[in-house]
Amino acid sequence: MNGLDNPRPDVTPVKQGFHLDRSNAKVFGVCAGIARHFDIDPMIVRVAFVAGTVLGFGSLLLVYLAIALIAD
Repeated sequence: MNGLDNPRPDVTPVKQGFHLDRSNAKVFGVCAGIARHFDIDPMIVRVAFVAGTVLGFGSLLLVYLAIALIAD
């Protein structure tokens, strides 16, 4: 066999970690990047961040800023 008889099946690309999504960004692209990484709607992540910020007395703002400064 020369290797051409049994072609490789289609290979899906591997996700390469987290990156900010500046093309869908509202502020820094953190929520859009998280949504792209987990393949969900960015609005869900944005609503979750706002709810977490309100319920956590602003603590998620520090997390958001840390992600914005560290990622990419």
